Formats: sequence, structure tokens, C-alpha cells
Amino acid sequence: MDDERDTTAGLFTAVGRTVVLVEDAEAALAFYRDGLGFTVLFDGDLDGYRLLHVGPPGGAGAGLWLMPAESPEAKAAVGRQTGGLPVLVLYTDDLDRVAARLAELGVASRPGVPDGGPGRSLHFRDLYGNELIAAQP
Repeated sequence: MDDERDTTAGLFTAVGRTVVLVEDAEAALAFYRDGLGFTVLFDGDLDGYRLLHVGPPGGAGAGLWLMPAESPEAKAAVGRQTGGLPVLVLYTDDLDRVAARLAELGVASRPGVPDGGPGRSLHFRDLYGNELIAAQP
């Protein structure tokens, strides 16, 4: 067991991006950037394929790759790629402000299940039905 730890210690240094399948990259960009305040980390083209990465300001590069669903399998998975489980947890210093912003956007939210810990959370869905959690530790 010690040998395994030695070979994997420091193997990765950070999480970069996670993929969120979308039907329309511009609509998804508007939701995450204009609605939630994400910044565009990268927006470029690779052989006609748009690479669009967004994330919270100051997130050290971690964020979402808003990937257009093109195949029938990908299209069927939009909004359901995690089987109904949350696709992302976002940390905040002001959950009340997040709740107010979601209300301004017309996005329904519900309190997270209390676990007896010191923090609070709320659950909400993006424009495709992906569940996200906003958590204030």
C-alpha cells in the first residue's frame, strides 16, 4: 500500500474543467456568464469546433467546458448526463446573494438537505436541467 501512495503522490495538481453538454453554446454562455457571473476562460476554434470554457472569477482555471451535443447519444444526455445527481458544486461567501440573483433570473432553487454541518446550501438547475449546488461553508 505504501508503494502505491508513493507512485501516485503529486500525480495531479488541480482539477481543470468538467464537461457540460449543451444544446446551444450561446444560450449556455449567457446563463453562466451573464446570469451567474462566470468569466470566459477560453473561447476558440479548433477545426470548426468551438472550445468554450467558463468558470467563476478567480477560480484558478477550474470551470466548465460548455460542449455542444452533436451526436444522438450526446443530445439525449443534455441535462441528464449525471443521472439526476448534481453536476457541480459552487462555493460562495454569500448564499443569500446567490439566492436573490437566481430569483432575479427566474431560476427556482431549494435549500439543500441539512447535514448538521456548519454550512448552508441550495440546489438549482441550469437552462438544460443540470442540477447545481451553491454552498456556503
